[in-house]
Amino acid sequence: MTTGTTRAAGEGAGEGAGAARAADGRGEAWLIAERVRACAGVAGLSGGPFGTVATYLPGERLTGVSADAGTVEIALVARAGRPLPETADEVRRAVADLAGDRPVNVRIDDITDLVEGS
Repeated sequence: MTTGTTRAAGEGAGEGAGAARAADGRGEAWLIAERVRACAGVAGLSGGPFGTVATYLPGERLTGVSADAGTVEIALVARAGRPLPETADEVRRAVADLAGDRPVNVRIDDITDLVEGS
């Protein structure tokens, strides 16, 4: 279990980290979240039982993604019917260019047949 991964946006970001922007101008964590949500095996993002994987931004909190200079943490809810290692690999591939040399830790908190927002 990954713990202690909540950080303020940009905190601990190293050279080159955090430079990417989502289509709406938000930071790297939002762009990572968009790509993770687009993966076929992902039903949604998750903060885990204690909400420990999150990025804090002015006036809002992004649950399920935390990125700094050392690592990228992603917590998610997977869709049923697909091997979980395949879903984790799909997520890692989707964010590989954003993560650069940082390890991408994918934690699957739950499995569901439902889709986020339904």
